[in-house]
Amino acid sequence: MPEPLRLLQVGAGGMGRAWLRTIADNADVDLAGLIDLDVPLARTAADEHGYGDVPVAASLAELGVEADAVIDVTVPVAHPTVSVDALQRGLPVLCEKPLAETVRECLVMVAAAEVSGKLLMVSQSRRYFRAGNAFARQLAGLGRIGSLSCEFSKAPHFSGFRERMAEPLLVDMAIHQFDLARKLIGSEPVSVYCESYNPDWSWFDGNAAASAIFRFADGTRFTFTGSWCAPGLETSWNGRWRASASGGTATWDGAGAPVAELASGEALPAVVLDEPEEIAGSLVEFVDAVRSSTIPQSEVHANVVSVAMVEAAVRSASTGSPVTIADVLEAAYEETLETVRDPALQAALKAWPNVLKVVGLEA
Repeated sequence: MPEPLRLLQVGAGGMGRAWLRTIADNADVDLAGLIDLDVPLARTAADEHGYGDVPVAASLAELGVEADAVIDVTVPVAHPTVSVDALQRGLPVLCEKPLAETVRECLVMVAAAEVSGKLLMVSQSRRYFRAGNAFARQLAGLGRIGSLSCEFSKAPHFSGFRERMAEPLLVDMAIHQFDLARKLIGSEPVSVYCESYNPDWSWFDGNAAASAIFRFADGTRFTFTGSWCAPGLETSWNGRWRASASGGTATWDGAGAPVAELASGEALPAVVLDEPEEIAGSLVEFVDAVRSSTIPQSEVHANVVSVAMVEAAVRSASTGSPVTIADVLEAAYEETLETVRDPALQAALKAWPNVLKVVGLEA
């Protein structure tokens, strides 16, 4: 048996505590240190989760503990700083979603991963639902997908920053469904037309509802209709999905086992496997990728596309016109070249032949 990976976790808030529980449940990892700007909070979180002997500090530099990898569970605005710092220290990183708040920052993180030669993976936890994976296997047996739809309806009262955001649904939530659509379709998005709005009964300052239609490279259309101010008959947090394919149709309520029917009328059973779910699944794949030097789902290069889907949808909602994913990426790349000051990162970015090739949108 290989030795457990020694992990440093950055972030001790609500999501950080969920990660502490997940780390404690995985025999392939050990927590070597916990970092948070609020050091007393980090100490309390560590103690409450059975890590009384684990050192805490306000930064990686202050901690001074040897480790094998970093889990970045900070707020999204801090992801570029924390993850790039860890990479430059020679440590692979598993970063909570979203990778960053902008595509421009994501591209800097891609460059940092390339310069360091270390893995940067994003924890897109919706890729690790057992029932969702069963849905994906059903779709693979139904032939070419023509249309995929997701309806998302919840009515959470978060308080705090989400209720003050300009586009809370698209920016904070929709990346889960957008990213999962990429996995289910098995192709990449080309363009999007999106409208966002705020019902007059909404308790959000910004647009808490949106409808978007994405065109994918293989011709598939993915439609997303969502609302964070939809009380009554709410969907699961994964949403309600339906796929129409050449050989039949499949549906998933986002919680239970999916249902599929072939064109012949015969049922296509769901095969739900006993596999780690949500962030536990992310951690298992990350550990395996670090040990085997393989490329996991949501490796940084590919994950940038999911962030670009969000940015393109927001831009489309703002302009009232369709937006191409390529335009978002190319504009972000030019902005990145103008703003990055680190010589090594600047050199890596300039060495790219084409940003679309780098993130996998062109062969």
